[in-house]
Amino acid sequence: MFDSLNLTSSSQTQPVGSEAEKVKCLIIGSGPAGYTAAIYAARANLKPVMYEGLQPGGQLTTTTEVENFPGYPNGITGPELMEDLKKQAQRFGTDIRWGLATAADLSQRPFKVTIDSSKRVEAEVLIIATGATAKYLGLPDEQKYAGGGVSACATCDGFFYRGKDVAVVGGGDTAAEEAIYLAGLCNKVYLIVRRDELRASKVMQERVAKTPNIEVLWKHQTKSLFGDKVVEGAELYKNRGEANEEIVRIKIDGFFLAIGHKPNSDIFKNYLELDEVGYIKTIPGTSKTNIDGVFACGDVQDPHYRQAITAAGSGCMAAIDAERYLSENA
Repeated sequence: MFDSLNLTSSSQTQPVGSEAEKVKCLIIGSGPAGYTAAIYAARANLKPVMYEGLQPGGQLTTTTEVENFPGYPNGITGPELMEDLKKQAQRFGTDIRWGLATAADLSQRPFKVTIDSSKRVEAEVLIIATGATAKYLGLPDEQKYAGGGVSACATCDGFFYRGKDVAVVGGGDTAAEEAIYLAGLCNKVYLIVRRDELRASKVMQERVAKTPNIEVLWKHQTKSLFGDKVVEGAELYKNRGEANEEIVRIKIDGFFLAIGHKPNSDIFKNYLELDEVGYIKTIPGTSKTNIDGVFACGDVQDPHYRQAITAAGSGCMAAIDAERYLSENA
């Protein structure tokens, strides 16, 4: 869940007439995966150039407290952790730049990437660390209470709600998994489901039903959140659009979104193999894509874990895979 949004529509084309900058190793996107790839690539003398994207440091920069990243026994804020990783990458010579990748041509080496619809960069190897963006409901309160009770990652933030009441929004496997995980930490978990049934697999449905402190709110939709600086409750539509529609209020301290993520892979879709959601497919146990010399790491290729530490590990893999590729194809 933690790498930088760095993409726009794939319909944008490469600029004509401008001379391209040639680099050995280009990293698109920051966050734990991108910065770790940069650290390893720089130490391998690949002279990496990184474009951070719209959100330097990735999604982790929106996390107020990180307690599960090894090496920080007292915890650390997301922005501080990302700044540490960035400084470490720069220490070894990574050229870190602000810029948004807006188009790509991966039809042949060197790979061509357009930055901000104007600058062309040609790279011998390309490491994609563009992350995945959590889907939100679009309520103004989601921004208002960001870092104050609203989260899109139960594994990341659930610990802060031990013994409290929380709500999870969604009806698929992810929502069921998050609700069950939180049920092991929290006093009570409301599972807010828009329909009168779960889309989750039968196994997950049974697990939800057997968890005593999960209450499923069927045919409910979120209207708003309320609270003084932090989330204290939610107003929900029950049976919205029907004759018996009503507004109900629940008291909660945490509000978890579990309605999916969108991988930031659009500009590569004409070249790379993606799954049905848009995650880049990599050869298991590697960061290799279907195109030799193009590697993917972090959340853009990981629909399962979405953790800072796994993203960092995959960034290490991408840099090592890139170095070995270059040594074999010099």
